[in-house]
Amino acid sequence: MPMADSTGLERLHAFVHGRVQGVGFRAFVLQEASAMDLKGWCRNVGWNQVEVVAEGSRANLEGLLVELHRGPSMSAVEKVISEWTLGTGEFTQFRVR
Repeated sequence: MPMADSTGLERLHAFVHGRVQGVGFRAFVLQEASAMDLKGWCRNVGWNQVEVVAEGSRANLEGLLVELHRGPSMSAVEKVISEWTLGTGEFTQFRVR
């Protein structure tokens, strides 16, 4: 896992697999990420997969990762593949693509 730079900004890049489309998953991610003051985006990728890129503090990103495993009530998350890198600071908000 990379060390945070002097700003403390890290990036989580995750792919969430399972029943994650048509169940409000992206809106759920938007709500959770915004509440944790994270910046970035999420989008549908293919069928049964959502991609998430989020930047912020390590603690808040770890909190988001927990929520990605849980998902909204109508979802059924099968697996989450994630990687950690240094944040770039390129985002000003969290949005759905």
